[in-house]
Formats: sequence, C-alpha cells, structure tokens
Amino acid sequence: MTRSFTCRSAILILLLSIFTYIYGLDSRFAPKNGDEYPYMHIVRMTAQTGQWLPLQSEMEGLKNTKPPLLFWEGIASTHWGESWSLFNLRWPSVLYTALTAFFLFLAVRRFSTHSRTGVLAALVWLSFFSSYRYGRPFLTDPGEVFWLSLPFMALLYWGRAAFNSKMYFPLFAALCFGLALLSKSFAYIVPASFALGLYYWRWREWSIGDLVKRDLYKLILIAVLALVVFSLWFALDPHPEAIWREFVLGENAGKFEARSSNYILDLLRGGDSIWMLALTTLANAGLFIFVLLSTLGQMWRERRFMPLEASLLLLLIIAFFLVFSFPSQRSGRYLLPVMPAFAALIALYWERLPLWGFRLALLLQLLVLVALCWIGDNLQLSHFLGDAGAWVYPLDHWALMAISLVLALLGLLSQKRCKALALASCFLVYCALTSSLAPLEAALGRYKAETIEAVAGKDVWIPCDYRAKDEEYRLLLPGAQLHGYPSKDASNVSELLATYPLVAVQVPLGSEPVICETCALVGKRMEMRARHSDSEIRAMIMGQVGEHLFVDEYLVSSPVRVGDLSADKDACR
Repeated sequence: MTRSFTCRSAILILLLSIFTYIYGLDSRFAPKNGDEYPYMHIVRMTAQTGQWLPLQSEMEGLKNTKPPLLFWEGIASTHWGESWSLFNLRWPSVLYTALTAFFLFLAVRRFSTHSRTGVLAALVWLSFFSSYRYGRPFLTDPGEVFWLSLPFMALLYWGRAAFNSKMYFPLFAALCFGLALLSKSFAYIVPASFALGLYYWRWREWSIGDLVKRDLYKLILIAVLALVVFSLWFALDPHPEAIWREFVLGENAGKFEARSSNYILDLLRGGDSIWMLALTTLANAGLFIFVLLSTLGQMWRERRFMPLEASLLLLLIIAFFLVFSFPSQRSGRYLLPVMPAFAALIALYWERLPLWGFRLALLLQLLVLVALCWIGDNLQLSHFLGDAGAWVYPLDHWALMAISLVLALLGLLSQKRCKALALASCFLVYCALTSSLAPLEAALGRYKAETIEAVAGKDVWIPCDYRAKDEEYRLLLPGAQLHGYPSKDASNVSELLATYPLVAVQVPLGSEPVICETCALVGKRMEMRARHSDSEIRAMIMGQVGEHLFVDEYLVSSPVRVGDLSADKDACR
C-alpha cells in the first residue's frame, strides 16, 4: 500500500470526505429521497404532543410507516421541535455514517494488518453515491446500515473469539439487530440471520453437523431476542392494532404482491426484476461502479486463493441479495447494508485492480464536472434574471471547479496517481454539486424577513408535488399555517386567487403574475422546477437553462374568503 495510496493521500482524502459530508448539510437541494418530508412531518406532529408514542401524522396511511427509532432521534435532535432545522434533523444521520466508516476501518485494519487498507475501505464506502445520498438526509438508512453492519464487523475484528463466544457475542448481535429492526423493519432479521448463519457455517469449514451442534442455538437466540427488542414498539404503543395494520400488513406484506402481471414474470423482467436488482445494487457505488465491477472480476480470477475474510464479505452480500430477491418490490436501496462489504473488498484488492475501472470513474467525474461548469457558466453569464438580480457564484466556487477538473485530468494522465485521484475526485464532485446550487440557498431562493413576518400565523396555500412537501415550506415560511394544492396548478394564477386568500403562485422568470386590483404581492423568491416538457429540455440543452430550470414564486393576497378547511383535500397529505 505504498504506491497508489500513501499515508499522505489517506489523510488528505479523509479530511476532504469529512468536509464533503458536512458541506451543505442543511441544503434543501441535497441529494436525498422524498421520504424525508413524510418523516419530518411525523417527527413534528409527534413532538407537538409531548409524547414519544403513538406516532402522529396527518397523512392517511402514513402514521406508522416506519418503526419509531428514527422519529425518536429526530425529536431528541430538535429538542422536541423547538430547534427545527434540516441540520438538526440530519446530523444524527451523519454521525451514524461516520461511525459505520470508523468501525469498518477498525475491522479491515485488524484482519488485513494494514491501517491504510482500513482507511481505504472506509473512504471507498464514503465515496459511494448511495452513502452520500442516503447517509446524510433524515432517513432510516444510516441507522439501519450501522446496526446491521456492526455484528459482522465485530466477527471480522475479533475472529475466533467472536465466533466461539457462547453468550457475549450473541447478546451483542441480538441488541444490534434489534435496534436495526427498530430503525427500518422487522423483515431485516431474515437476511441478517441468514448471513450470520453463512458466516458460522463458513467458520465451521462448511460442516453442517458442527454448525447445528455449536452455533444453531446462537442463531435462534439472536433472532428471537432481536424480535423481542422490535416488539417493544407494540408493547409501548397504546394502539398496537394500528401498527399491525399499517406497518406489518401494509408496509411489509404488501411488498410480496405482484407489481404488474404475476410474480414469476415480475421476477424475470421489468423494473422489479432480479436483473434490475443486481444492476441497482451495483449502481449504489455511483461513480465507482466500474471499480466495483473490476474488483468482482479480480476476485473471480483469484477465487482459488480467496482469503477467509473476503469470502465472508462475499457471503454477506449474497445472503442479502438472495433474500431481497423474493419480495416483488425489489430495490437496490434494500441492499445498502452490504455496501460497506463491497468497499472492504475493493480495499483488499486495491493494488491488484486494473486501472481501467478507475479511468472510467475519472471519465464519469469529468463528465459531471464539465456539465456543472457549463450549466453554472450559462446561469452566471446569461443574465436570465434581467435587472431584478443575478445568479452569481463566489470565486471559491470556480476555484473548486477548476481544482476538481485539474485533479480529474491529472488522474487520467498519471498512472501512479490514478487510483488515489479517482477516489478524491468522487468527493470533489459531490462538493461541486452542492456548490452549484448555492445561490438558490441564499437570498434568491428565500423569502425576505418582512414577508415571513407578514404571513406568520396566517393560512397560506403552497404547491405540493409530493406528500408532506409543506415541511420544506415550513423552513421557508416558519410560523405560517400551510396548506397544499396540486403543483400542476401553480401557474393558474387567476383560479388560485379566486380560491385562496393567501397563496403562492409560480410564473416564468422575469415576469409578474397578473392579479386583481384588490390583490397584493406579499413576497417573492426563485424556485427550481422539478418536471419539464420535452421542448423545455431541448431548450435547456441549447443553452436556455435558467429560463426553464427555474420559476419565480410570488406570495399573493386576495380578498376572497375561504370556506371550511376540513372540507378540502390537502394536496400535501
């Protein structure tokens, strides 16, 4: 580990990774999953009651959508909703991610006997786009990945002592798995137990007799105790029947129903096929997908000399893949807990991996960086905002883009530095992505203080294209009473003003909404659009990015009187 990944490289990339995961943590546009909004809603509603249970929600069928551990963490990190911000909601996720990387480092360092190999495994896992996308927002995945991975890392760290432990390790694993179930779903006990059984079986030299005699009771004990920990939710919640109906039957059993035609056809073709599961699992590596493919190829070529630890990591991956092939709803997101194992394998074979995977990674990074530079240059130089303002990047943004491009090009040209620079450039791409939307996080994308003060305590109608989207607007208009209408109607100004007394409407950039004489403009900001027509996409490719990527959003008051709110269906619900 002295040529392509030096100690100096390890320290510099580690510092870069820490900065990357903290930079823009409170951004509304951080890569994430839309589930963050419903989870924020459940935390806010539950915190308002002053009770940990039952979970509260105004969304039909989404009250007990997940076990309570995530929501308890959100309640604690926001001090019962008193310190409501994306940063306070998200920092526990980053802590989970950091702890996963740290224990992965300890485990790989122990069995590889090289500290740099351990650091490399942690950094490779952090460089995966799935780790960045799901490991920072307020989601269930960071806790699930940490608690599910910890027992397997412990086996790799302690080795014989853990495998032969009759009580201490089984109790430790049961507690970890139980907390994982309380983070995501009781269904994870199946792949976790299956993988643990394969670990023990491999440790007993594939002897079923030894496995049954020495380890079967451990597996049963771990599974039972983990489910007991999960069942605390039923014991503590005053409405366990709602948990059974909404979570067990709706959220979990429903995933075995045929998605389109029938189960067998769905298994072999379509977006939920087993082949798509394999592809999306590999795609979790993001920019390092070709490095992962080259690692699997190298493992196949060296399969006769595969070390024990590599075979154990591979068994963990296989176990999760096989189990999650059975539900009719198949997603690579379900296999996030095995991505640390993939990262460890890449680190173990790092020096023997061919350069083509890293060069393809660098090419992908260059494509992303060039695209971001082109879009950023277009936005800053096109003056699409007219006289009303300007999309201006600070100098440090362009310095970041320049450094990222130079290092990615250097990695392509330098055989010695190719691998280390490919790893570092992953983090630079994520920083560049966050920095490219920085102007929208500032004054351009936010209402002024006087607007926020003017609508405090008032009913405001806002466009919703996703359930609980109003949770994002609560960050923009704190104190307002928000209600949702379908986002497709956001440009129908006259109808909205005839329906709602205080409403957010959207118009093309540089224009003002046509309003009645007794109506008044209360505030204005710029917003990024989520859906575009084919003609708009073609126009953006030709250079008209700002005009079609963004809209102006106005808060407008009208003299219309609204009826009973309970009679209307809230589009955010």
